[in-house]
Amino acid sequence: MNGGKNNIILLLGLAGFMVMADNWVVSPILPIIAANLHIEIPMAGLLITSYMIPFGIFQVVFGPLADRFGKKEVITCSMIIFSIATGLCALGTGMRSLAVFRALTGIFAASVMPISFALIGDTFPLHQRQKAIGTFLGISFLGQGASMALGGTIAFLSNWQGVFTTYALLSLIPTTLLIKNYRRLPSVKSTETHFFKTYLDLLTNPKSLFLYIVIMLEGTFIIGSFSYGGSYLAQTFRFDSLHIGLIMTGFGIMSVVGGKLSGKLVNIIGSKNVLSLGLSAAAMADIIIWISGTRLVVFALSIALMGLGFIFAHSTLVTRATEFAQKSRGAAMSLVAFCFMGSGGIGTAIGGRIIEAHGIKSIFMIYGMGLLSSLLASTLMIRDDNRNPEYIIVSHETTQ
Repeated sequence: MNGGKNNIILLLGLAGFMVMADNWVVSPILPIIAANLHIEIPMAGLLITSYMIPFGIFQVVFGPLADRFGKKEVITCSMIIFSIATGLCALGTGMRSLAVFRALTGIFAASVMPISFALIGDTFPLHQRQKAIGTFLGISFLGQGASMALGGTIAFLSNWQGVFTTYALLSLIPTTLLIKNYRRLPSVKSTETHFFKTYLDLLTNPKSLFLYIVIMLEGTFIIGSFSYGGSYLAQTFRFDSLHIGLIMTGFGIMSVVGGKLSGKLVNIIGSKNVLSLGLSAAAMADIIIWISGTRLVVFALSIALMGLGFIFAHSTLVTRATEFAQKSRGAAMSLVAFCFMGSGGIGTAIGGRIIEAHGIKSIFMIYGMGLLSSLLASTLMIRDDNRNPEYIIVSHETTQ
């Protein structure tokens, strides 16, 4: 990848970093917000819901908008409003106003992941795409891993308003870079975009449907496992949010490392084998935590292994999906983001019930088995690419 393309990955990655960091920022500071607003923690928990619902729904809205009006146009506008909305959260004076500002933030945060995937698909040829997507995902999920430590530290040094103020200022970095590099970004528009027809085509074609099913299984079990890693550390080792965040950042660090390796591995062993390797590593990480997670070093290494497995699996699935409906790539990638984030939310919700019934340790055993089932499903559903990524191209414009 040349310098210009690397710059595109960096600026998209920084935008993804801030969105994923913002996605998780409320969790470690929820007790502080509840105390300051004089409400119970369950009521304050609605702030997470007020963000996640629009974040999930609007995943499938921004893709078609980007196809019709231009990807760089939509993502740049969205990041501007995202930065403003994040700053407005610091001005919230009560539960109602804060929930409204979080909902606004979630709406425009929803644009970043699917449009970034689509922009990468427009910019990079297929043989370079997995490395580019892997690097982008690694930078983005580093934000998720670091958010608990960053948010907890800022709240400790100032207050919860200071967290949102800091995040708003940090969001100006990728926003400014997008504006500065606006002319260098590709601008592909399609007047043939049909919102419902595109999604119907993607969900009725077995090749793309099977891929989306595997993405949903991956999201359910990997995000579901990761979501309770911090709670496991708090319960097992009595760590505070700072120490929890530092350990969980291992997931993001290995995502960055794995993102750079995934493209090279695809050229050596083929994309389906990289997918299998990723799901196997993530399953192994869960099972190791279940067996020996009470040893801190083992837990830390397992979370890092989970990050490596995630990036191998997800970058492979996303790269394949970039070749679906090439004239409506934004819509195809919106469905990827919707399936992954939506299933992650479902996996987290189900995980809560499992923990209530069987204890927090059980989630890692059950979801580890779930990832092994996902591995079996991917083996049966997704055909081999014979180490040639072009073999798996699915274009709904040409197959109908």
